[in-house]
Amino acid sequence: MAITLTTSAADRVQSFLANRGKGVGLRLGVKTSGCSGMAYVLEFADTINNDDSVFEDKNVKVIVDKKSLVYIDGTELDFVKEGLNEGFKFNNPNAKNECGCGESFNV
Repeated sequence: MAITLTTSAADRVQSFLANRGKGVGLRLGVKTSGCSGMAYVLEFADTINNDDSVFEDKNVKVIVDKKSLVYIDGTELDFVKEGLNEGFKFNNPNAKNECGCGESFNV
């Protein structure tokens, strides 16, 4: 089981955490939502709960609750710039279908 980050994503998260001035890492999860059934949740984490799984890649801690891990195990988080748009992209091997924007999926 693992969650990984590209160099671009790790650099962006480290920059955000430095500007924020606090935080132990990045919390990644899922919630029921979106046009495909499940949506990614991405936020900064100030604490790590006892039932969280913690993955460290490129000096960034990625914190995932056990319920979400089933759906996103093996995911690579990337940060991409396409024209004037930029944002995180989820390369999730468990996703059977994704919506056009790539922010929701189903398994």
